[in-house]
Amino acid sequence: MSQIHFGHIFHVSGSPAITDAPGALTSIPDGALVLDGRGRIAFCGSRTDIPSEYAASVVHDHRHGYLLPGFVDTHIHFPQTYAGDSYGGGQLLEWLTQCIFPSESRFADPDFATRAAVEFCDRRIAAGTTAAMVFGSAFPHAQDALFAETRRRGLRIVSGRGIQTVGPESAGPLLTSEADAIRLTREEIDKWHAADTGDVDTALLHVAVVPRFSLSVTTETLKNLGELYDSVRDRGVYVHTHLNENNRPGTGEIDVTKSTYQVKSYLDTYDGKFLPGSAVGGSSLLGRRTILAHGVHCTDEELARMAETGTSISHCPVSQLFLGSGTMPWRRTVAAGVNLSAGTDFGGGDEWLIPRVLGDAFKVHISEEGSAGTSLHPAEMLFLGTLGGARALDMESRFGNFDIGKEADFVVVDPARTPALAAALTHGVRSADPDLACEQTLFALLMGLRESSIAQVYVQGRKLNPA
Repeated sequence: MSQIHFGHIFHVSGSPAITDAPGALTSIPDGALVLDGRGRIAFCGSRTDIPSEYAASVVHDHRHGYLLPGFVDTHIHFPQTYAGDSYGGGQLLEWLTQCIFPSESRFADPDFATRAAVEFCDRRIAAGTTAAMVFGSAFPHAQDALFAETRRRGLRIVSGRGIQTVGPESAGPLLTSEADAIRLTREEIDKWHAADTGDVDTALLHVAVVPRFSLSVTTETLKNLGELYDSVRDRGVYVHTHLNENNRPGTGEIDVTKSTYQVKSYLDTYDGKFLPGSAVGGSSLLGRRTILAHGVHCTDEELARMAETGTSISHCPVSQLFLGSGTMPWRRTVAAGVNLSAGTDFGGGDEWLIPRVLGDAFKVHISEEGSAGTSLHPAEMLFLGTLGGARALDMESRFGNFDIGKEADFVVVDPARTPALAAALTHGVRSADPDLACEQTLFALLMGLRESSIAQVYVQGRKLNPA
């Protein structure tokens, strides 16, 4: 049966570039979102303009609150569900060795992994994250638990087991042989990719090929993964990994990667150019369904190559602050034409809520030095956490905004559940210019929104509930 949801609607309509998001920002204070019986958007507009054929629809009145597209988290770690705020006495590589590899090794226990899958989905729903690119566990039984629980809860997911064939002693339980790295990945694709519907175009469950990062694999691994991906690319399989996160001179991830592989750039290792001098050694992993997390220290050439191939960056300012990795240069990255999305990187980040990521993005980019500094427009922030994520997942035609025909993924925000947010929205100063006043309201909403503010979460028009 069709549904009608009343509330103040905000979304970025159409299919704009992020720089054009301000012109595509749609605000409907007395709005109505009409869902047809299939859970798709049938109407998005003023409450007074609802088509007559929906007069008998079930009505949900949220007029004290807001309707936003569901948040899309394009980089979060399942086996770090219990590892937020881990202190490792250093930056990325020390933190991985001291905290993360031991934490992820606990998922070898099937009962522990199953409990974590429930917690992970609970936290996603609480944060209004309707779709996520999830960095998976090394253990197949843990991935089975994650996919099964995600399917039971009705969430969208793209995930793949974290592939590691080399690493320090603390990563030992996570490592596999070269042969098993490919075998287990192929088995996961065959078992879980579009397993819920059998059709990649309608599925909520999707699988990615996930080399942890270049220092966790070898040239043989990359060659074999390239061949595997060539064989499944036309099935809509994804690729997910890390790129150019930490650049501490001499001992940071980037310098160690370039030294280990003897390549010209970090991106080359994922582009099939992983032999000394960036010679071609296999197939590229880049493309429209590839998301690379961080991209803090990319060269102009790397950005151009990502834009050329349709590869997206998952921007993770919370974890970049947490690990001292620096700030992705906003103006230069956007100017290169690379699609941007938002990632919590929970584990490395200490937030599950995408609006907190957007708030930190605003803060770090207005603080970039000199002419690089920029004040993000609220519509750019909303794009980053919704439509940009859908685009990065190559599912923009399915969700990400409230365009007619899309699947109805949305969150209901009730400011009364968060008194500080309600006060800011009620008493904050607004411009006499109606357009600026609208932008100020959206900004206040995104900056002040907390998990407590999220009253309801819907995927494909179905209301999701905690376990």
